[in-house]
Parts: sequence; C-alpha cells; structure tokens
Amino acid sequence: MEQYSILITGACGVTSRSIVRSLNKSRIFSGKCKFIGTDVCYNEYGVHEGLYEVVYKVPYFNDPHYRTVIEDIIEKHHIEYAFVIPEPEVLYWSANPFPVKFSRIPTDFCQHVISKKTLYDNLQEKPYIPTYQIISRDDMLSSESNITLSYPIWIRDFAEGSTSGKGSFMAHDYNEANAWAIINKGISQFMLSTYLPGRNLACFTLFHNGKLIKYGVAQRMEYVMGKVSASGITGNTSKGKLLNDEKVFNVAYDAVTSIARKTAEPMNGLVVTDLKEDANGNLFVTEINIRHVAFTSTFASAGLNFSEYQMLILTGREHEIPECLTIPFSEDNVMLRDIDGLPIYLEHYQPIQQKS
Repeated sequence: MEQYSILITGACGVTSRSIVRSLNKSRIFSGKCKFIGTDVCYNEYGVHEGLYEVVYKVPYFNDPHYRTVIEDIIEKHHIEYAFVIPEPEVLYWSANPFPVKFSRIPTDFCQHVISKKTLYDNLQEKPYIPTYQIISRDDMLSSESNITLSYPIWIRDFAEGSTSGKGSFMAHDYNEANAWAIINKGISQFMLSTYLPGRNLACFTLFHNGKLIKYGVAQRMEYVMGKVSASGITGNTSKGKLLNDEKVFNVAYDAVTSIARKTAEPMNGLVVTDLKEDANGNLFVTEINIRHVAFTSTFASAGLNFSEYQMLILTGREHEIPECLTIPFSEDNVMLRDIDGLPIYLEHYQPIQQKS
C-alpha cells in the first residue's frame, strides 16, 4: 500500500489538526498518510493528541536556524508533501520553497493580502471594501478628532498574519475607543472600520494553475469562550453552518481574482475569504486568509474535502477530483464545537426543546 509522508507546519494549531482529520476522513488517503508536525509548540495539547507520528518544536520562520531545521526534518522523514498553515510561514515558503510538493500560493498574492491594510489598499475601488482608517495608538489617545469615522466603529490589530480577532473591539463612542487603546499597549497601530452587524462568513476557494477547482461557503455564528472576549469573537467558531450561497462566493471570487490580476500570476492553492454583512445584507470583504481555517474538517464531514482535493493535485491525480465546483448542503445543517471535544457536523439539526 502506498504511503504518503506529509509535513504539517503549525501542527499544534486548530486549523492544522483539522487538515489531518480531513485526510483521515478521505476515502482515498485515509490510513495511507504519515503525518510529521512542526510547531513553536506554545499549545502542547497538539503535541500529545496523537494525530502525528512526531511533532518537532522548531524556531519561528524568521529565525536564522529555521531553514536548516526544516530541511533536516524533511530529509530524516523522507517528506514528500507539505501543508503550510501559519500565514507568515506560508509567505516564507512561497518565496523560499523547500524540496517537497505543497500548494504554493503565489508570493506576490501573499504579500498583497497578508495584512488587512494591504488587502484593503489593493481593493479600495471595490464596493465591497468597508470604509476604513489606519491610526496610531498615540493619535487615538491624543484627540477624538483624529478618528474620522462615524460610530460605532470596529477596532482591531492589522499586523501581518494576525489571527483570532486580536485587538478587536466595537467602540460606540470615543471614550470606549480611548479605553481600548489604553488597554492594548502592545499594539502600535489600529485599523478602524465601519462596524458591520450582519452575518460573519467564510468562503473557501481552491485554485490550480489559475483555474478554480472547488469552493465552499460557511457561516460563523458563535465562538468558543466568546463571553470572555470584549468583541465576542475569539477566532474559534463554536457554532456555525455550511451554506448554499452563490452571492457570497461571487464576491469572494472577485476579490481573489482581482488581486491575482494585479500580481499577474496564475492563482494556486487554497485561500479563505472572510466577509461580513451590513445591516442591509450587503457583503463586505474583511480579509483573505492564505491558509485553511478550522471549518476544513466540517466541510470534509459534509463531503467537500478540500485537503483531499489538494493531495490529489499534489500527487498528480487532479483528474480524480469531481468536476462540480461545490456540493449542496442541507438547509438545517450545523457545526458544533467545544473546548473538550471534536467538531460535530449535523446534517439535520433540531434545536433542543425545553421539557415542560
């Protein structure tokens, strides 16, 4: 039986483990993969969960020893394939590829979307980019007049590769904005944007040689430990659902392909576009992730296995990928997730009724 030796970077993170679970669900690759993980290992649960043959603690991508360490692991384990997850690492691998097969997102594309500021600047002529302002922490603290947007506003960090709603908060007035700047001493600049109260959405798009291969749309509804976050968002969805929503896909696809046209590179790899709606249901792009997000294994549970499709591409078997761009989902599906358990996908969900 053929075996596939696969390196997973950021192995301890929720998303990386979701990719491993998706490949373990695959009708083609289940039981045929040897997973080797690398991570900085701040989340030790991922080391001991049992998904990997071994997890190596490695330096950050910008450490001078990083490349040698990864090369040694690749050679030791005869690694053939890789899934690269932390976004700064994705950009590094794109510009400085290792001798393995991986879904290489074009370097210029990565640089255009790796921060929300560069993404918004590159798409500012589009109707789906929210009104925004970049402001330093000092300017926020010094005068209310330095904030040019109308309240309520959404405040957040926009550093490259920032995740999990870092620094995010909805301010109703200057007092709240000022207080948030005081609290977040470690953030030197904030992005302010129009607050969007509607649905929080994600659109997966997988490309190969400039061609769209698959897409899938999901909605984030509630968040793990959302009550402990000032914004209510922790970056980890506790309740969500898969959607049949071509309108969301159309906006996401336009955003991704517009950036690709600017960089003049054939689009490759999987990216996830995050969107939100305003009070009238109008869609706005909030970011483009150059990686999977944790919905990956939920899509796989529903029969849309993006990790499997990527492996088929990497192994030269893309002709085995079904031609349909997506699949229909039941209207009453739900994804449930908690700290102490694996994500649960229910094709038909019924709210629990209180016993009278």
